[in-house]
Amino acid sequence: MIKRYTLPKMGSMWTDQNRYQKWLDVEIAVCEAWNELGKIPDEALKEIKDKADFTTDRIDEIEKVVKHDVIAFLTSVAEHIGNLSRYVHLGLTSYDVVDTSLSLLIKEALEKTRKDLVRLRDVIRKQALIHKTTVIIGRTHGVHAEPITFGIKLLVWYEEIQRHIKRVDAALEGISVGRIAGAVGTYIHLDPKIEKIALKKLGLKAAKVSTQILQRDRHAEVVSVLALICASLDKFAVELRHLQKTEVLEVEEPFTKGQKGSSAMPHKKNPVRAERISGLARIPRSNLQTAMENIALWHERDISHSSAERIILPDSFIITDFLLSETENIIANWNVDPEKMKKNVNVTKGLVFSQGVMLALTRAGMSRETAYKRVQTNSMKAWENNLDFKELIQSDPEIQKQLSPQEIDKCFSLDPYIDKIDYIFNRVLSDED
Repeated sequence: MIKRYTLPKMGSMWTDQNRYQKWLDVEIAVCEAWNELGKIPDEALKEIKDKADFTTDRIDEIEKVVKHDVIAFLTSVAEHIGNLSRYVHLGLTSYDVVDTSLSLLIKEALEKTRKDLVRLRDVIRKQALIHKTTVIIGRTHGVHAEPITFGIKLLVWYEEIQRHIKRVDAALEGISVGRIAGAVGTYIHLDPKIEKIALKKLGLKAAKVSTQILQRDRHAEVVSVLALICASLDKFAVELRHLQKTEVLEVEEPFTKGQKGSSAMPHKKNPVRAERISGLARIPRSNLQTAMENIALWHERDISHSSAERIILPDSFIITDFLLSETENIIANWNVDPEKMKKNVNVTKGLVFSQGVMLALTRAGMSRETAYKRVQTNSMKAWENNLDFKELIQSDPEIQKQLSPQEIDKCFSLDPYIDKIDYIFNRVLSDED
């Protein structure tokens, strides 16, 4: 079994404790900036950094009275620091702290998401290489089309995850900004150098211009990336659910010792984990609508976005994190049945080779229209009467005039369907990071 990752859990990043800690990180960085400009003495800064602390319970207690979370936080911090707390929050407005720290939180969560994606990508890559030439029937509209390989199916997933990694990188760049610019972004009570110094300490860049907040298109981009990732994981899960149908049964998600599939039917092995992925993936996609609505705020700010963000950001990140972990574990440990795949290729008794026969006839000189009609007539006869398509082709006098028995045999070979697999794999994997 694949080991579950041991990185910090996504949920812990979105606790009140971590959120307030990020607020304190911003406040301390600003104090350090004021110190560099000579506004806070060295001794005072040292004492502030030594004593600065808070408790979430105390913040909650104060907030019940003041009805303002940042004031409650600052009051709790001041109780620890004492008189020197007069230097804390100097010249700032609430959202200098809240939005800058939110960028730190999102950046931290996105970096973990990226690591999750890389791990999933690598698991998919391994499985794609294992099944590079494992023949499986390709399906369009849910109907048998032509043979492909299971490795190609997985290579499509691999490339999709690669694109998501690039999207996360772009979202990281967009959200790795802060603003310490005062009430409406004009630095009226601040030296712009404070912003530059403090944000550098925090690993952020300054937004070139802001109102009282960072503009919410940045946050919507982040939620959009999470929604896209979950849409892909849903897509993978739906494919697995189809392949695990009893009449298909080419791939099964892991079924562990002692697991039970049904309270009534002991034989059941249901794709419950894949179904859970499909269900939960809907939530980040629906959250994207809210993130879009948060972009249009009144004038320099209102707080209609704030309450919604406290739900959609943690939920979207935590769900995405869980689904990435689940998908990785499923793919690493699923049961793939190459023999059933081969059997299903032949379930239509050769019909999936119809295009090969048609093209052979056109190469032999028959017009495409005539060749199509001839092959389709035999195809429908085979389909409707459960007959062997190859035998019908071999006994068709018009086709016999055009193709030798050896040429007909060649039309029903699987070899051409894996002939260019190396080319596709090389093209995709040559672009690896």
